[in-house]
Amino acid sequence: IDVGGQSTRPGADDVGAEEETRRIALALDIIRKKNSEIVVSIDTFRASVADTAIKLGANIINDVSSGNLDPEIINVAAKNKVPYIAMHSRGNAKNMAQLTDYENITKEVIQFFAEKIALFIQSGISDIVIDPGFGFAKNIDQNYELLQNIKYLQELDRPVLVGVSRKSMIFRALNTTPENTLIGTTVLNTFAILNGADILRVHDVKEAKQVLELTKRLK
Repeated sequence: IDVGGQSTRPGADDVGAEEETRRIALALDIIRKKNSEIVVSIDTFRASVADTAIKLGANIINDVSSGNLDPEIINVAAKNKVPYIAMHSRGNAKNMAQLTDYENITKEVIQFFAEKIALFIQSGISDIVIDPGFGFAKNIDQNYELLQNIKYLQELDRPVLVGVSRKSMIFRALNTTPENTLIGTTVLNTFAILNGADILRVHDVKEAKQVLELTKRLK
């Protein structure tokens, strides 16, 4: 389960560290009372929030900024010896929509991760997952170009996480609403798995599990 105390979508307001921590602590308390074993990732770019969440039972840090917004979060991951999900993005929630100028988006994303992975390893993080960051500082065409080339991220020799579930790259392309994008999400999840993605971040778990079961037979 991936838990976040603040929206990271483009244009979202910053609620501040104190409120983000309060929300996450409440969610973790509820989850742990129901199930003490389930793996929980904490979706935050703040070092202080991540550190508190780990003390409260979170197992993984999921950082949409790969340490760009709060470099101390890298040390938190290393100190606590937890897996670190690093996502490609630019800027912050308020300005990322304007930061979509790339010469070759696939090449630049790979270069971004190559540099970040070297930094993470040097800092003491051994368990690293990379997330191309669909919808973050990328327009619709760039999202699809990057997804089409997802297999090249395997060159980095790290697990690749894909999160396209119900995103605008689907509902805008289909001229519909997020509520009507389950089939579109399933199509893109299937493509991602068949082309090298290792992990799916989804809203619709049952349907995503079906994708995994059937793609295993195809592969």
